[in-house]
Amino acid sequence: MIASLNGKLLRKSPISIVIDVQGVGYLVQVSLPTFYGLPEIGTQVSMRIYTVVREDEIRLFGFSSELEQVVFEKLIAISKVGPKLAISILSGMSVEDFLAAISNKDIAKLNGIPGVGAKTAERLALELHDKLKDLTPETEVDQAPVGDVAFDDALSALLNLGYKKPQAEKALKSVHSQDNKNDLEDLIKRALMVLS
Repeated sequence: MIASLNGKLLRKSPISIVIDVQGVGYLVQVSLPTFYGLPEIGTQVSMRIYTVVREDEIRLFGFSSELEQVVFEKLIAISKVGPKLAISILSGMSVEDFLAAISNKDIAKLNGIPGVGAKTAERLALELHDKLKDLTPETEVDQAPVGDVAFDDALSALLNLGYKKPQAEKALKSVHSQDNKNDLEDLIKRALMVLS
């Protein structure tokens, strides 16, 4: 079983990447958060790998963090949740938001993930609640700045442009200044530069 890959990033797309390890190109399926954290093509990349072996194929799933891989493995252990749906779930919201939704049994939020119907959302909340409670952070870190109108307006603008909320929030937090001297237009421009 392949547990990790370390090599040159040959190709990347929002659903899969190719890593060249000593002349062999490995096709690895990834979630959107992992994709957004990838370096430029041609640079070295190290990835945690989960290998799925079927009768007719071997598929590799890559993760940038141990937490994401652990949640993926817990997801595929649930009845009717295969690797493809598990990656879709991890692409639909950040791991932290997913853990919070499971902890709060927020079925509506889980149901909002593409590919997750009402019954699946209920099953996820029920079956994962106890299994994931050790992974749920006690305190929320990296929260959006409270009461910052420019931040909220910029987030709304990015969502209207079609960006997913976790990626938009992450980009805004990375360019947001703590001194509350945030010009809305400048905040959006800088966030768009991060997202591109």
